[in-house]
Amino acid sequence: MSLLPDNFGLLKPGASTDSSPERTLREQQALLDNAGVGIVFLRQRMVVRCNQRYAEIFGYDSDKSLVGEKSDAFHPSRAAFRELGRAAYPVLSAGQPYRADRLMRRRDGSLFWGRLTGSLVNPEDTSEGSIWIIDDIDDQRRAQEQLDAALWEKQVLFDHAMVGIVFLRERRLTRCNRHFEQMLGYEPGELQGCLSRIWYTNDADWEDIGRRSQGPLSQGQAFAAEATFCKKDGTIVICDVRSKALDPAQPSKGSVWITLDITEHQQAQAALKQMHQELESVVQQRTRELSETVENLHQEISKRRQDQERIYWLAHYDPLTGLPNRALLAERSREAIEAAQRNHTALAVIFLDLDHFKHINDSLGHRVGDALLVAIANRLRTLVRDNDTVCRLGGDEFILLLPGASANGAARVAEKLLQASRNPYQIDTHELTMAPSMGIALFPDDGSDFDTLTQCADVAMYRAKIDGRNTFRFFTPQMQAQSLRALVLENALRRALERGQFSLAYQPQFCIASGAIRSVEALLRWSHPELGNISPAEFIPIAEDCGQILPIGEWVLRTALTQLKDWRAQGLVLEAVAVNLSAVQFRQPQLPELITQILTEIGLPPDSLELELTEGVAVDDPRAAILTMDQLHACGVRLAMDDFGTGYSSLSQLKRFPIYKLKIDQSFVRDLGEDANDRAIVSAIIRMAQALGLHTTAEGVETQEQMDFLHEQGCADVQGYLCGRPMSAEKMQERLGRQASAETLFS
Repeated sequence: MSLLPDNFGLLKPGASTDSSPERTLREQQALLDNAGVGIVFLRQRMVVRCNQRYAEIFGYDSDKSLVGEKSDAFHPSRAAFRELGRAAYPVLSAGQPYRADRLMRRRDGSLFWGRLTGSLVNPEDTSEGSIWIIDDIDDQRRAQEQLDAALWEKQVLFDHAMVGIVFLRERRLTRCNRHFEQMLGYEPGELQGCLSRIWYTNDADWEDIGRRSQGPLSQGQAFAAEATFCKKDGTIVICDVRSKALDPAQPSKGSVWITLDITEHQQAQAALKQMHQELESVVQQRTRELSETVENLHQEISKRRQDQERIYWLAHYDPLTGLPNRALLAERSREAIEAAQRNHTALAVIFLDLDHFKHINDSLGHRVGDALLVAIANRLRTLVRDNDTVCRLGGDEFILLLPGASANGAARVAEKLLQASRNPYQIDTHELTMAPSMGIALFPDDGSDFDTLTQCADVAMYRAKIDGRNTFRFFTPQMQAQSLRALVLENALRRALERGQFSLAYQPQFCIASGAIRSVEALLRWSHPELGNISPAEFIPIAEDCGQILPIGEWVLRTALTQLKDWRAQGLVLEAVAVNLSAVQFRQPQLPELITQILTEIGLPPDSLELELTEGVAVDDPRAAILTMDQLHACGVRLAMDDFGTGYSSLSQLKRFPIYKLKIDQSFVRDLGEDANDRAIVSAIIRMAQALGLHTTAEGVETQEQMDFLHEQGCADVQGYLCGRPMSAEKMQERLGRQASAETLFS
């Protein structure tokens, strides 16, 4: 492991390239300051110089306070110090480094285990002093002691078990406990390496046991049998034997056999079988319990080694990506915050969430999604410093801990991540691009502990998603208030539908040629008793994130179509009712089936419904979008592209979509009287729609001048305040009634 920081030896622009002693000193200081271990220079058994890590290990506030300190102060006693000198001096004087694990003493008197590595500065002249490197291995040492104790306990259990335990490899004894030797009358170690045939009465019994046990052991199953053994002196011993392979996949590793001497039991059973049926039942129960105990013992022995190897990893790292998990991040965060408080340095936390990652799992499967997460984790590692921590919280969420990073530094890291995200990932045959949304929190402005900083960074990340995704935002107190507002709205949304707080307003869509209302657009409204009227622009994104958009969207469809049927029953003629479809709704595989079911239940033809989709819905996954559109089109439902011109759909995609109508976004209609560019764009959209055989509706028409221009260009329908504002079902019914009366009068 290198003790040099990654940027050691690299010059910043404009930096001096001289080889002066001052530069050498600076380089040495950088080495000391950034080393992850304690480093100290000793001369005449006194501290000449040390780094901050050395001071931290021994409980000092700063490295400067240790200069001039006698080196024996770091040892438990002068005797221990002299012992170290006697051991180290021959090695050091030979020009070799001395290494040892020693008990050391901190400033407060507490002892700890340290790993020492020492070398003479100049073996030719010991007066120049020595350099020592120390690493705190106290936790590691204590963990090893605990492990040794556990293994000793297992050995005691093995040695003193009241059953015979034998390990065989190729039917030769590799190890057994003393009870087994005593059971067969052998001295300690006398059976080592012997073929198991030695304790069978004959070849047939030995071969029979081998043949019967081979199948279960090779399949990872336990083998149990009653066997007749022969003691060293020729005495017959009847044993209950249990066996299992150490590793069924590798039979060469051998098997473990548990033997219980049941000779006396068998004799007693034969003599008292008729008189002691209840005793037999008790013995059988005891045998089953013993078998379970032996099985548990075997499982504990077989799992112990695996547990020892994986326990640390599983406790501190994400098993999929190999990144630190939340537990390890929390530990490092506490250390980083303490260091920042102690040294009055900056610290930043970046909360990173992948945009639309769920689409990968839904469309390509979790195997591809997991492979993508591993690739992203590997890329993140390469984009940060060695002392930074990249953690996977779970799913597609990551946290970056950046010690020493100011606001500018955190912004540079975030920009680097955004730039790197533009490079695609190659997963199998798929070329995937995954953009992040990031939130940044700074210590101590946004919080003084890990949980608070993480929460603030999460809030800022959510703001980045609201602001368009694929970007980053710094936390502000206003975001906290907005987050609380979003939480209140989310909780209120879960009850709004059942409490009847939603309603629909209807805005008419006029035919320019006839001036008649051709159709209406259903617009969702939410009136809360305490919060008042809440804009759809505020609550719709929240409903999408928390999943409430699905039941709400179904309610809108049923309510709008039911209202259309009521109007038609009263003789009011409307071609269709238009309903906006959320991206979350559109991606549901059951959408075509649900819409067909609702139309059937209400009793309306499919062309009575016009679904308005945004360009973004189709662009996210064109193939899946075309499949869903084709299914809806096949049902007879009309599809309209809403807010056309503001998205990113290409003409090649547009011609593949079974679209009935293009709705020209109001941002192009608003300035038709003043902006020649808007007039050119609107005119081009109308002509393109006509060439493709598509209907056109202009949104946001508020002036007669706009209306006249659209009429001249051949736009079919208009929608806006000039013709009619959104209104309740009752007022829309009155207007439709007046229109019907006027048509009757002039017919």
